[in-house]
Amino acid sequence: MASSKLSPCLIFLQIIFLVFVFNSANAQLKVGFYKDTCPKAEAIVKEVMDQVMKVAPSLSGPLLRMHFHDCFVRGCEGSVLLNSSTGQAEKDSPPNLSLRGYQVIDRVKTALEKECPGVVSCADILAIVARDVTVATMGPFWEVETGRRDGRVSNFSEPLTNLPPFFANISQLISMFRSKGLSVKDLVVLSGGHTIGTSHCSSFSSRLYNSTGKDGTDPKLDSEYIEKLKNKCKVGDQTTLVEMDPGSVRTFDNSYYTLVAKRRGLFQSDAALLDNSETKAYVKLQSAATHRSTFFKDFGVSMINMGRVEVLTGKAGEIRKVCSKVN
Repeated sequence: MASSKLSPCLIFLQIIFLVFVFNSANAQLKVGFYKDTCPKAEAIVKEVMDQVMKVAPSLSGPLLRMHFHDCFVRGCEGSVLLNSSTGQAEKDSPPNLSLRGYQVIDRVKTALEKECPGVVSCADILAIVARDVTVATMGPFWEVETGRRDGRVSNFSEPLTNLPPFFANISQLISMFRSKGLSVKDLVVLSGGHTIGTSHCSSFSSRLYNSTGKDGTDPKLDSEYIEKLKNKCKVGDQTTLVEMDPGSVRTFDNSYYTLVAKRRGLFQSDAALLDNSETKAYVKLQSAATHRSTFFKDFGVSMINMGRVEVLTGKAGEIRKVCSKVN
């Protein structure tokens, strides 16, 4: 009897402890974390990124996605950057094979190490770079909280179970975001990051050739758009790249939502946003908006929320000297 009465108390104390730990970690993230230890940190990142964007603007989408892929696996602690001599790191896992721009992160890290050796984490570099490529593509600016430390573990299998797949339905998406402490609104707002970048045909070809509609097409995908995509992506095409937001691939704006509202979202996970009342309402709101509406502000807020996921702070983890390997 005593143990049955104690059990709920123990559960309550465990919840309180977890909340304390989570809030303590977040409390150590702050805007201007490097103000005293590396005051030029963000300026150095911006200088490098300005140079990169002039010659390789197509890297904006992949570098934004890299921060997302990092945060959803083990938290925002830079594990996506680690190499493995046996091909067993996160970057070797199928969901991450399309990521590009690792050499850009290395270039930023080299510049920071020259100015402030052993101070700025690779996890923070990913967060700042994600903001800077958004701004470089005419998107919003937000103040990036810093103070993350780098993890020491990177596992091939974890992206397979932690990253929301492009074929996810709305229930799966909501569940995966909530497991990271992110809301339904964060889900629909962060999906708007698909306004920049490209995708391989293989990520959505099942909607063209192997679905439940006429001739194997996806009934949730606009028929005219299907024909345009079929002209670009033949059966079995593994190499062709297609713009996720046609005509706006290098401009960060709200046109993604206009496409989704017209059933022209490229992925099943895009189309899924119309299957929930809250996400559908946001899609409709932004697709009807003139200029930027609330999307730019919302995106900054949701990026900050995502940047707090399972961070390492204080004495946890390390500050890598080279982003691709532990110290």
